[in-house]
Amino acid sequence: MPRLVVEVVMTALTTIAAALGQAGVLGDPIGQLLVALVVAAIVIVVGKFVLKLAWRLITIGILVVAVFYGLSVAGLV
Repeated sequence: MPRLVVEVVMTALTTIAAALGQAGVLGDPIGQLLVALVVAAIVIVVGKFVLKLAWRLITIGILVVAVFYGLSVAGLV
C-alpha cells in the first residue's frame, strides 16, 4: 500500500511541476517558495501515513513476543 501511495504522489508532483513550469510560477521566488511548501506538506502527510503503519506493526510485534515470552516462562512452550 505505501508503494502505491508514493507512486501516486510522485505522479501528482510531476504533473503539478509541469503545469507550474508552463504557468511561469517557478520563475518567481515566491512561486518557488509556494511549491516547496506544498511539496513539504505532501511529504509530511505521506510520512505520517507510513509512520502510522509502522507503529501498528511494532505494537503487534511487541504483543506477539510478550505472549510467547509469557508462555515460555510458564513452561507451556
